[in-house]
Amino acid sequence: QVQLVESGGGLVQAGGSLRLSCAFSGGTFSSYVMHWFRQAPGKERESVAAITRSGTSTNYADSVKGRFTISRDNTKNTVYLQLNSLNVEDTAVYYCAARLWVVSQVSSDYHYWGQGTQVTVSS
Repeated sequence: QVQLVESGGGLVQAGGSLRLSCAFSGGTFSSYVMHWFRQAPGKERESVAAITRSGTSTNYADSVKGRFTISRDNTKNTVYLQLNSLNVEDTAVYYCAARLWVVSQVSSDYHYWGQGTQVTVSS
């Protein structure tokens, strides 16, 4: 059974940076596309960034382009999300998710989810 465990969240001042990690186990990591979503209080879950199985292709929400970077290390079974130039609107619980083969922007298409890690940005 695939399991995902996020880490790296915390409290940071506006303009600061964080690096989130998501450790994958229970399957063949390189067969799964990986996606970061986030959910702020009172808001729906939204896509943040996705990465293909090989890591050669990525895509980002417009709100984070140029500030966030998704990457993966298939030798370590880990996907990362580098968050730079954070602002208070980035405050949310960040989730990593996995699905086989092909990236989807629809959260319900993802079969496996981590427990989430809280990112709080103070002004």
